[in-house]
Amino acid sequence: MAKVVFGLADLVGESSGDSATFLRLLDGPLALSWSHCSMTSDFIAEITALRYRSLRQVYHQVRHDIGYVANELIENAVKFRVSGEIGISASIKGERFRMRVSNFIDNENAQRFQHLLAQITNDNPSDLLIRQIEKNAALTFGTESGLGLLTLMSDYEADLAWTFDAKRPDGPTHLQTYASLPIPSVQNG
Repeated sequence: MAKVVFGLADLVGESSGDSATFLRLLDGPLALSWSHCSMTSDFIAEITALRYRSLRQVYHQVRHDIGYVANELIENAVKFRVSGEIGISASIKGERFRMRVSNFIDNENAQRFQHLLAQITNDNPSDLLIRQIEKNAALTFGTESGLGLLTLMSDYEADLAWTFDAKRPDGPTHLQTYASLPIPSVQNG
């Protein structure tokens, strides 16, 4: 299977630069869990927002926005991964926060996720978000709805992209999720 790309292709393969923060969540004796997602996203948000510490309102908004985006991407990686580590890189380039989350998923989840992405990347995220909320309200059980991704695209103006790379048909698929989020420049505060 060749590499498959969904979303904003300009984000894919972009270098994080020298100022990037790289993290690796290892699957060990404690097992990766939701608490790891929250702690990691809070850490990323805090180190990124520190540049705004003298501008209280901007600091809190940037910290919140980055924390939400990071948490959503990391939770998805933990929820749908096969056993193994999760790689995370985060950086600021211009007036954009950029993040990449890398993990492996099984081929069945890869196909379901690609089907979902084909739907959510080819329509207006705000319209899709409203339709999906209405659809989920009518259901009595959980579903893989894409609500988190649609919220990132609609409410947080995040640009997203994904690459799927399966080296062998019987092996796991390498998934990389890319996000780019607008943040204020330090000069403008």
